[in-house]
Amino acid sequence: MDPFSRAVYMLPPEIRQGAERLKEAAPEEFRLRRGRKPTALINGKERELSAPEVTERDIERILEKITGASLHAAAPAMSEGYISFMGLRVGICGEAIIHNKELKGFKNFSSLAIRIPKECKGACDSLIDEMYFRGFKNTLLISRPGGGKTTALREIIRKLSDSGYRIGVLDERNELGASEGGRVQFDLGAHTDLISFAPKAAGAMMLLKGMNEEIIAMDEISSAGDISALSQICGCGVGVLASAHANRKDELYMRPLYRRLIDLGVFQYLVTISGSGTKRKYTAERI
Repeated sequence: MDPFSRAVYMLPPEIRQGAERLKEAAPEEFRLRRGRKPTALINGKERELSAPEVTERDIERILEKITGASLHAAAPAMSEGYISFMGLRVGICGEAIIHNKELKGFKNFSSLAIRIPKECKGACDSLIDEMYFRGFKNTLLISRPGGGKTTALREIIRKLSDSGYRIGVLDERNELGASEGGRVQFDLGAHTDLISFAPKAAGAMMLLKGMNEEIIAMDEISSAGDISALSQICGCGVGVLASAHANRKDELYMRPLYRRLIDLGVFQYLVTISGSGTKRKYTAERI
């Protein structure tokens, strides 16, 4: 099942038919807001679906489907604001449940955003040729949320792996490979090994000790634990390929976590992704 079909599969029957008609338009997301018509995000703009207004029950039915009818068991994942399902990220809004000053999940759900990942083979060919014609250099990809980091990261992994590099992938959210029962749904190349769902720091040690990788790749650096994982990898002489949320290089320095990352001197290349939809632009610079 392709990512679009997986996303449509989540939707209630009353909404599914309108969504299926948009396959050729290649939506980036389906968005459901309680009391409003469902929409599809196409080339950066929302387009209403031919479907009834979304009810809270519609949202609950989707969440029940992707959590195996166990919203309670999925509460820890919801506390991050989204759930990963079959390689798709489903963002969640509603009333926050707070316990001991910590976010534990949501109730009275109001919105969902079902992000539809894509494989864009060949999209980064010129970028890869420019950066790595003399061999791999540690690389950090940045863009706004939903700006194409994961798609580009997946494509760079595939190209490097098919060229002969042994690459270990830390797929903490199961979005890079979309593994189902150990079978990877996205093409990550011929010489790639994948660890899904493990925290990056723990997964990094597994790959370092057990798999003899030349490069370790990971998506969305966002915590002190992720920085720890990067430090472990670089201290062992293994290459690093990663992504982070930022629109521009100067934004990295505005956030203490990312400033520390740059100060560690881990990365030699910074790739900034701009644009939307099929009009992405990739700009590489030395750091």
